[in-house]
Amino acid sequence: MPISRTFVAACLVGAVLASAPASANDGKRPDKVSFYFAGHEDDWQLFMNPSAFQDVVNGAAKTVFVHLTAGDAGLGNGLGGRKHPFYLARENGAEAAIRFMADADAVPGERIAASMSFNGHMIYRVSYLNTVGYFLRVPDGHWSGDGYYETGFQSLKRLATGENEILRAVDGSATYHGWDDLVATLRAIVTYERGKAAVAQINVAETNSRINPNDHSDHLMTAKAALEAVKDLSCVRRVYYVDYASSRLPQNLDAQQRDMESSVFAVTLAGVQALDHGTSWRHYDQSFVGRNYFRIQEPTGRCDTPATTMTVARH
Repeated sequence: MPISRTFVAACLVGAVLASAPASANDGKRPDKVSFYFAGHEDDWQLFMNPSAFQDVVNGAAKTVFVHLTAGDAGLGNGLGGRKHPFYLARENGAEAAIRFMADADAVPGERIAASMSFNGHMIYRVSYLNTVGYFLRVPDGHWSGDGYYETGFQSLKRLATGENEILRAVDGSATYHGWDDLVATLRAIVTYERGKAAVAQINVAETNSRINPNDHSDHLMTAKAALEAVKDLSCVRRVYYVDYASSRLPQNLDAQQRDMESSVFAVTLAGVQALDHGTSWRHYDQSFVGRNYFRIQEPTGRCDTPATTMTVARH
């Protein structure tokens, strides 16, 4: 079978840019904030590692993980016949993975979790050492972007196109009135977490369909929202990762880098299993672990915008 042009294009990107993690030799940068935008709670582990691990370990950077959908696979806040809601199991997996990276060469710290207000919406936020995790919990939009019957066919894609006028979090914590409302919320999160840092990096799914064909709609819509949120910031470094299409590319990580990626993914699955939900190790390990393909768009200027205010919910 002939090799497709898409495959060649992706290989070229990997050959030029993916020989080292996307932290790109920044070293220990306490003045750097690196944002990982994920459609689902296992995306950054599979497609953006060991880049994320190298940003987190030893406090190299303040690292912020923003998970847009609940990854609920149409269950909403349902249990799926198990003891806990599926979306909470997936969140537990992501949190466990973040703590694992932060604790890899450090003394365990204090976990601080609270719902906080950004752009008038309550968002669940967890901070731990030099990491922050956000969970917006909007409905999983299905690979096609058409949404699921059980959650009213809500999706990021349908919000972006105007087919959905609103998008409600599966736990009822927030309702977004239009695409611009969601983007403004992400902009508020980025502005707050960035503060006055000299270096800001946004990590998203590759938006070029020739390099990253047939990706999940939630991955692409998450990237679209994040990029629109920072479109006016000239100081932001943008890193684009090949997602599902990486399964058709050769492994390009060395043994140490692969260990970093696989360990984080394993901890993620253990966190999901801890809340009584099944996982699929073999498929994802064989398809994606050992691969880290990305391209980088360097910033053109500096940022001097001060941070926004944030409100903590009372419980």
